[in-house]
Amino acid sequence: MSRVPSTTPPEGAMIPERHPKAPEIGTKIPSHFGHCFGCGELHPTGLHLVAHAGAGADLTAEFIVTENHQGAPGLAHGGLLSLAFDEALGKLMWLIRSPAVTARLETDFLKPVPMGTTLHITARITGQVNRKVYTAAEGRLGGPDGEIAVKAAALFVIVPMSHFLENAPKEYLEHIAKTPEILAFVDPEFEINP
Repeated sequence: MSRVPSTTPPEGAMIPERHPKAPEIGTKIPSHFGHCFGCGELHPTGLHLVAHAGAGADLTAEFIVTENHQGAPGLAHGGLLSLAFDEALGKLMWLIRSPAVTARLETDFLKPVPMGTTLHITARITGQVNRKVYTAAEGRLGGPDGEIAVKAAALFVIVPMSHFLENAPKEYLEHIAKTPEILAFVDPEFEINP
């Protein structure tokens, strides 16, 4: 029986330093791909999640639940809420400039999220040990200080950028070549921890 990886940082895990080339505090963290269902501006029915860099290893994000995001009539689909948290937590990697993949994502649904509402997400890195980056987030209704509706925690594993570039379609490679903020993230100077 294989052991399920935990999303809780082990004792001794450190909060990583913000990379000197991380997006500036308060600035929008770019979409990695215009057609991404989570954060892409070009996806016609996507979440269009927008995230802004925090002061440390944290960020804020939000998205508006539309009729395209329903599960039960009038309520956000739980899978799409998990997607929103995977996207927000994944964007934390921009702050440490480390490409990573989701190894585990846990989502707790505390309250229904109705269509037409904005979910306000706060996300942070809770620890790092070598290539493992631990993260957590909360989603609130009615504003950044509103009632918590969803909580999530995830474990990301840092991978070489080639993991993404070798599988990317030609159109994506052309897109990043024309997008300075994404090209800066995809540069070959990544510091990948062993």
